[in-house]
Amino acid sequence: MKLKLDITPDLVAAMAAEVKAGEKAVTVAMREAGTGLKTAWRGQITGAGLGRRLANSIRSQTYPKAGKSLNAAALVWSKAPVIISAHDTGPLIRSKDGFWLAIPLPAAGKSLRGGRITPGEWERRRGLRLRFVYRRTGPSLLVAEGRLNTKGQAVVSRSKTGRGKVTAPIFLLVPQVKLPKRLDLARDADRALDSVPGLIVANWVEGRSVGK
Repeated sequence: MKLKLDITPDLVAAMAAEVKAGEKAVTVAMREAGTGLKTAWRGQITGAGLGRRLANSIRSQTYPKAGKSLNAAALVWSKAPVIISAHDTGPLIRSKDGFWLAIPLPAAGKSLRGGRITPGEWERRRGLRLRFVYRRTGPSLLVAEGRLNTKGQAVVSRSKTGRGKVTAPIFLLVPQVKLPKRLDLARDADRALDSVPGLIVANWVEGRSVGK
């Protein structure tokens, strides 16, 4: 018994159209899933009180960048991965040299380079020496002898009588800090992944309807 299959031009055209519709459906679905995940992650970050600037570090890109493909993919990432990862995992942070973590108090002020000021930078800027104060029942301290300015920051006292001079706590010293977990990025990533099949089907059906 012989079977003969004749592929007519109409069938070839229909198959080509179906492939084209599939390429468009997959590409659009991946773009929507990637954009949705980016929006969800940004919402988590601002909702956790971490600020719009950090939220805007979340970016997305669909591949291929031009054209359509059945193998389309979406990438969602952060331009500040270390900070994002820390808030996502809640790590235990220890000093690099095995001693203390110095946590600046309000009297320390801010770093000129952005972020938290270090004891070394503080001494260079203020012209004061920090003194170690051990406390048995709480975090130890680095303190300085000076006065508090209108911003509540410790500065050199110019008073010859010692008026207004105080011993101001500048840094808390702790052996380690447990950063609280404030994000759950995997939750939104799983939801985005689960949405992909439905998005592909929806865009494929829509593409057929438009073609008709």
